Amino acid sequence: MLTETADISILVVAYKSRATIENCMRALEAQSRKPREILVLENGSPVGERILSSDLPDGVKLVMRDENLGFAAGNNLLAKLASSGWFAFLNPDAFARPEWVAELEVAIQRYPAVSLFGSTQYSSDSSDLLDGVGDVFHATGLAYRSGFLRPIALLPNEGEVFGPCGAAAMIRRSLFETLDGFDESLFCYSEDVDLAFRARLLGERAIQLRRAAVDHVGYASSGRRSEFATYYGVRNRLTIYLKNMPGWLLPVTLPFHVTATAVLSLGAIKNRQFRLFWHAIFDAMRRLPNTLAARKNIQNTRKVTTGAIARMMSWSSYGLLARMPDVRPYPDETIHKPSPPAP
Repeated sequence: MLTETADISILVVAYKSRATIENCMRALEAQSRKPREILVLENGSPVGERILSSDLPDGVKLVMRDENLGFAAGNNLLAKLASSGWFAFLNPDAFARPEWVAELEVAIQRYPAVSLFGSTQYSSDSSDLLDGVGDVFHATGLAYRSGFLRPIALLPNEGEVFGPCGAAAMIRRSLFETLDGFDESLFCYSEDVDLAFRARLLGERAIQLRRAAVDHVGYASSGRRSEFATYYGVRNRLTIYLKNMPGWLLPVTLPFHVTATAVLSLGAIKNRQFRLFWHAIFDAMRRLPNTLAARKNIQNTRKVTTGAIARMMSWSSYGLLARMPDVRPYPDETIHKPSPPAP
């Protein structure tokens, strides 16, 4: 039976987001099914670019911070203030389609054993392109948002993915708390990959939903090839790989990862970011003692075999280069279909 509102808290971490927050909030106001609450964090934007309470609809809770906590710590803060059993993370440049919350709620009922869900992301700039259909973790140790700027004809059926993209993802509160939330040491970029990887190591699975959809701008606050995005993307990629890759997969995939890193560093020359690229690598290595300590804790509590992780990774070179979707059938017998309404 449906309650007055869905048991979902929508969490929005905003930084330099005044250009998009109005459309984001307008889309949430238009939802056919209302969430229990919407929390927005003004995450230390420069003076003059900060979101004010007057920029938000009535009923939306605004949390102000003078410093930039990062995406990870920002969402962790909002999660502590939220009251629902489910957290839906939404980027301020993602505009939920009218049935988004309703489809998330349906998914909770249909997949009672699942605690992680991803949304279909369409490009807000091109109606015929996808923005993302779940995160893929490749055998090279590289993760990518699948379907990015690929034709909507490639939109896959609903199914299992390695992890959901954090621009529009939902997680059960109890799992989020078990994982101690996002890893705040990452600060920004790839925290969603890390969270999903750690959940998988505990035996959790993630479903990519086809009909829960948003239109996403992407990189609205930082720029896709900005120095900020490059630094944290490169640093965090190595940290996540070393921290989470289990058992024999680490030595087996390490040569692939080293080769991929070298190739990417050559690409950084084109963008005049070669020195920045290797500065990020060196910073990741300086953090190695902390990374290895975290790895020990994560691997000691792992509940799945190394082979199970290997099977959920992508081993396709073409898939990596083309950002192809990797959405796999989810066993029908584990899906609970709600009973039909009484006559």
